[in-house]
Amino acid sequence: MLADWFAGVIVRDLNGVRRELDAYPNESDIWRVAPGIANSAGTLALHVAGNLQHFIGVVFERTSYRRDRAAEFSRRDVPRAELLAQIEAAIVAVEQGLAHIPDAALAAEYPEPVAGYAVTTGEWLVHLAAHLSYHLGQIDYHRRLVTGRGETVGTMAIPELRTVRRLPDAP
Repeated sequence: MLADWFAGVIVRDLNGVRRELDAYPNESDIWRVAPGIANSAGTLALHVAGNLQHFIGVVFERTSYRRDRAAEFSRRDVPRAELLAQIEAAIVAVEQGLAHIPDAALAAEYPEPVAGYAVTTGEWLVHLAAHLSYHLGQIDYHRRLVTGRGETVGTMAIPELRTVRRLPDAP
């Protein structure tokens, strides 16, 4: 059950990345780098998609995905359609990879070392969700900065949480 909650939050935020990428009126703006900003939205989208496809898809579902972290940060002008396909692949990896993780497994050590460290599976999943959320916020800020459009696209929509229910008195 807990792994399903992790999956729900991660999928919700990946859908937020999708909405952010769709909200750029000019596809080329996805790749613009503003002064003082290290990464474009395209770079961050490739990075979060690769990160989750590896750390969840490969590790838990044994997918054949091969991560190239350097390419996540060096590729440029990847078409929006390809970025969205990578986000969709990450959603599938998360849904399938976390579908059968029992609660007891969250207290166990994550199945592979992370940068030379051992960590529990549950804490690593919290980290992965926080990492995605951090970069989603950067993508949102990047979109607003380079397009000059400040409107929200419902990046972290509460109604998309898996256990949400509308209360009868809610506005």
